[in-house]
Amino acid sequence: MFKRVRYYIFLKDVFILSVSAFGGPQAHFAMFLDVLVQKRSYLSEEDLIELTALCQILPGPTSTQTITAIGYKLGGPNLAYLTLLIWMLPAVITMTTAGIVFSNLDEKDVSIEFTRYIQPMAVGFVSYAALKMGLKVIKTKTAVAIMIMSAVGSFLLKSPYLFPLLLIISGGITGLKYNAQPIEEKDRVHIQWSNFILWALVFISAAVLGALTRDKPGLLPFRLFENFYRSGSLIFGGGQVLIPFLYTEFVQFKGYLSSEEFLSGYAIMQSLPGPVFSFCAYIGSLSMRAFGIGGEVAGGFVAAVGIFLPGTFLIFFVIRFWEQLKKYRIIKASLEGVNAASTGMVIAAAVLMFMPLDRTVQDVFMVLGTFCMLNFTKIPSPLLIVGGLIAGFII
Repeated sequence: MFKRVRYYIFLKDVFILSVSAFGGPQAHFAMFLDVLVQKRSYLSEEDLIELTALCQILPGPTSTQTITAIGYKLGGPNLAYLTLLIWMLPAVITMTTAGIVFSNLDEKDVSIEFTRYIQPMAVGFVSYAALKMGLKVIKTKTAVAIMIMSAVGSFLLKSPYLFPLLLIISGGITGLKYNAQPIEEKDRVHIQWSNFILWALVFISAAVLGALTRDKPGLLPFRLFENFYRSGSLIFGGGQVLIPFLYTEFVQFKGYLSSEEFLSGYAIMQSLPGPVFSFCAYIGSLSMRAFGIGGEVAGGFVAAVGIFLPGTFLIFFVIRFWEQLKKYRIIKASLEGVNAASTGMVIAAAVLMFMPLDRTVQDVFMVLGTFCMLNFTKIPSPLLIVGGLIAGFII
C-alpha cells in the first residue's frame, strides 16, 4: 500500500512538472532537482546528475529519458511507461490542437506577438540551469577545462554529431584518473538485449515501410513515422538540435509546412511547458491536413510516437544494467568528464538561443531578469512565464 501511495504521489509530481517545466531539457534539470530531489527525495543529487549525463550520451529527448529513467528506478517498467505518458501527453495534445487550429485558419493572419518575450525568458531559464549544473559538477581544474572546451566546440561547430563525440572524449579524459576512485564490490554486468533489439527492428522496419510508401500519398502516416523515428534515433543534444533538422526536412525539402507555419508553431512551443520534442506533434498534424481533422489527430499521434519511442527503447535498454556498470572505477571516473562536457553544452545552448534574438534592451532585460528571479527569489517558474505572456499582451 505504501508503494502505491508513493507511486501516486510521484505521478502527480510528474504531471505538475509536465504543465510547469518550461525552457527545455537544460531548464528541466533545475526543476527536476528542485521537485524530485530536494522536495521529495526520490533520488539523490548524484543519481540525478548521473542519469542526466547518461541520457545526454543517448540519442532522443534528454529530459523525457531522464524522468522516465527515474520512474523505472522507483517502480520498474510499468511506472516508467506511466511516467512517460503523463510527462508527454499535455504538450503533445496542445501542439496537435495548435496544428489543427493553424490548418483551419488557412491564410488568415495569426498574431503570436504576445509570445515575443518567451524566447529571451527561455535563455534566462537555460542560463540558470547552466549555473545550477556547474555548481554541482565542476569541482576540478580538469572539469573546468573540459567545460570550456565543450562550450566553445558546441558553439562553433553546431553539429549534432559533435555532442556524442565530445561526451566520449571528455569521459575518456577523466576516465584515465580511475585510480583516484574508491574500489567498490561489483557484480558481473548482465545485459538484456531485448529493448535494443526491439529498437533496431523497428528502425529497420520503419525504413523499409518509408521506402515502399514514398510515392503513395494515402500512406503518408507510415512515412511520417519513419521520418520521426529516424530523427529520434539519431538526434543528440535535445530539442534545440532537433529544430533545425525538422525545418530542413519538413519545410525546405518536403514542403509539408510553410516557413511561417513552422516558426509560428515553434513560438507557441516556446511558451509551453513539457518536452520540446512534442513540437513534432504540431508538424505531424499539419503534414496530414489534407485528410481532415481525423487525419490531423492521427498525424500528431504518429509523430509523437515516432519521436519518443526510440529514446524510450534505448533508455530502457541501458538503465537495466547502469547500476552495475557505474560501479567500475573507469566508468565512475568518466562521469566527471561527461558532466563537465554537458555543462559546457548547456552554456553553449544559452548563447546560441540568445544569438537569433533582436538583442534589444528589452531582450537583455528579460534574460537577466529571469535569471535573477530564478536565482534570488522563490517565484515559481509558471508565474514567471505567465508574467512574460501578460507583458507581451500589454506592451
